[in-house]
Amino acid sequence: MRCVIARYPFELTKNGVLALMRGVTPELVTAESVTIGRRRYPVKQVGQIITRQDRRDFTGEEVVRAMTRLGFTCHHRPEAAPAVLPTAVRTASALLGGDLSVGADPLRV
Repeated sequence: MRCVIARYPFELTKNGVLALMRGVTPELVTAESVTIGRRRYPVKQVGQIITRQDRRDFTGEEVVRAMTRLGFTCHHRPEAAPAVLPTAVRTASALLGGDLSVGADPLRV
């Protein structure tokens, strides 16, 4: 498939992108990302590898457009870290400043 990234034409194939990204360790995803194989890569990292250009030379949207046309799944937000919700025991322990393990007396301060 022919696409233009940073004003330069590229002939990209899905297998070609898979081959280029094989063995590449994904960086921390903080913005847009693309799933290649079983890994999720930042689009700027993918763009740098497939175009051999500096990341400042192209936009993430150009890479997202190309990867979507090739059939890769693109994500516009990073995955949220699972939130740790306070439980009643943790909250009571924090308020009382003591140990609420089994056998401890929660009413004794």
